[in-house]
Amino acid sequence: MDALIANLLPLIIGAAVGGPAWIIMSLILLRSEHGVVKATAFAAGAITVRVLQFALFGRLFGAIASSQGKDVFDLIPSTLLLVAGLLLLATAVKTWWSKGEDSDAPPPRWMTALGGVSALTAFGMAVVMMVVGTKQWVFTLSAIAVIDDAYLGKIGTILAYLFFILAAHSVMLTPIIGTFASPTKAGKIVDFMLRWLQRNQRAITIAISLIFGAWFLSRSTSDLLAHAGEPPISKAPATY
Repeated sequence: MDALIANLLPLIIGAAVGGPAWIIMSLILLRSEHGVVKATAFAAGAITVRVLQFALFGRLFGAIASSQGKDVFDLIPSTLLLVAGLLLLATAVKTWWSKGEDSDAPPPRWMTALGGVSALTAFGMAVVMMVVGTKQWVFTLSAIAVIDDAYLGKIGTILAYLFFILAAHSVMLTPIIGTFASPTKAGKIVDFMLRWLQRNQRAITIAISLIFGAWFLSRSTSDLLAHAGEPPISKAPATY
């Protein structure tokens, strides 16, 4: 279990803070009228997509492990981490040189319209962003593969993935819970966080992309090289 948490932790942090636009949008919604409801709907949209991804790809990865064997299935987490590392490093370079926004960031018109959207629209925005967000796809699929590779059984696998979902969205959920519990006190903190993130969004994107891109690239390369020298292993896959 300790090894699983250690493998999931970088994916959790990357999914939680790797896209500052997600947090900014959640905070803008939180500051608007009926903000708790709208921000909760926004978080629920993203969580819903992750749950559906787990339901679909958990079965798919299980089928791959059953048909191809553990030695082939073990390549999936490392390959996904390699893709994540390359995408993050590409994001860092693009953001640095072009002074542009993260490729997974929403259209600018969405940001300007956020204050007046309904809870249902906020939910839909999150769904669309998750579906088209390349890096979030890679983080989620990597987490599914890492959890499946731990062979925890059906209940253990579901609980592990629920842990990943809640932890990956903790940065969004914490201000929502705080605002619901203490609107006045939390409002000042939300305003400060929003201003700070808006000022430093580009720098945060570059720093997070460089750090985790290098880590994922190093880890995946090491795992793939180690796997290349191992004899085939047969092990029963987790079932869903």
